[in-house]
Parts: sequence; structure tokens; C-alpha cells
Amino acid sequence: MSLITVENLSVRYGAHQALHDVNLVVEANEIVTVVGPNGSGKTSLLRAIVGALPAASGSIARKPGLRIGYVPQRLHVDPTLPITAERFLRLPRHAGRVALEAALERTGVPDIGPKQMSQLSGGQLQRVLLARALVNQPDLLLLDEPTQGLDQPASAAFYRLIEEVRHETACSILMISHELHVVMAASDRVICLNGHVCCQGSPEIVSSAPEYRALFGSGTGGALALYRHDHDHAHDDACTHTHHPHEAAE
Repeated sequence: MSLITVENLSVRYGAHQALHDVNLVVEANEIVTVVGPNGSGKTSLLRAIVGALPAASGSIARKPGLRIGYVPQRLHVDPTLPITAERFLRLPRHAGRVALEAALERTGVPDIGPKQMSQLSGGQLQRVLLARALVNQPDLLLLDEPTQGLDQPASAAFYRLIEEVRHETACSILMISHELHVVMAASDRVICLNGHVCCQGSPEIVSSAPEYRALFGSGTGGALALYRHDHDHAHDDACTHTHHPHEAAE
């Protein structure tokens, strides 16, 4: 059974329709990346999957017993709030010290537990957020633009860390990213979203799809050779299209 199956999902914010007729699946042990312009509904999709946003229509089926770890796009920490990284990791449910220390070790910040959250750098904060997501040994990691605001070296290091975690734990990853070159290097499948699924498939298939090029141009095509993904492209499926009568107006 697939880890996540989304069928004909629509999401609304009042009168605004953020998503309509979205269909996708996430299988075991794969990295799926969602790309799309600002306002395309990427974050709304992840929030609906974790249950933080109700579906206006359609369905989201999760494999029974599925454990999900979620790393949000950003976390604002009030500088006056006295909370250490270790205390933060214990929220909202209690986790044992061994599990906490293992998660911090895995994300490369083993000594950060006693530090105040407000004192962490952007890169340290993202690693703590990832550690929190890993504490309960998730089957699926949801990452919402996890490197937003990080400089290039910190961003590259974080993506390498995600890849290592995937290999070591065999968890699946559903990730939103605006860094198209990295997406093409790190993903098994790419989903191009713009309120609906424009196209999806392997990075090579999506990068050559007219719908993708209409949104992002053809600049990432040449990057594929440089950032070649070395996994088996078992998901080299043809780009699937969801056509709607009003698509041309979008």
C-alpha cells in the first residue's frame, strides 16, 4: 500500500481555492519533490496531508500506522521565550533522552540541547527542526522549503543531510523546494504544482514538459547532467497531465 494517496483534493481559504483536483501518491523509500510558483498551493498541500488544513473535497488516505515527521517552512521563536533546544524537542509529546540525543547526533548538532532556541543560527534551527521530526522514527518526512533563508553552503549541507537520513532510515520524503537544480539532483519524482498538478514524473521527464517550462523556462535542463541523480529511475513514468477547462486562463 502507498504511504500517502491523495485523490481529487481541493482546498479552500474562504472564497479562495488554493488547490483543485490534486492527485498524487507517495511510495515507500522515495524522494518526491513538489515545485511550483509562489501561491501555487505547495504549503497548503503539505498542511492538508498532515491534517492541519481541511479538504474542501477529495480524500487523503494514509497507510495504517504511518508515522509522519514534519519540518515547517519557518519557525519564529520569540527572543524573550526561555526554551532550550532540548525542551523544544520534547514538545508536544515526551521523548526519552536517548532518542533526543540520537536525533541531535544524526542531524549534526549533538551539543546544542542546552542552548536557547532564540540563540540558534538559521542552519542550527533547521537541524533542530529536523531532529524533532526524526525523534519518532517517521516513515515519511514532510519538508516545506527546509533551506529557505540559509546561505548556499548551509543549504547544500542540509540537503546532503536529508539524503543521508533517507538512506539510513529508509523513510520516504515529500519535499517542497524552490531550488530547482537541487531538486533535479535529489529527487526520484518531481510534481509540478500550480493550483493543480501540471505534470509529474522523473526529473528528466518533468524538466522537458511544456507545463514545467511555461512556469520555469528551460534553464534547469542543462543542470541535469551536472547534478545527475544516481538512483535507479524506477519512476521514469511519462509526465501525467490533469486537464481542466479553465487551465488556459491560469
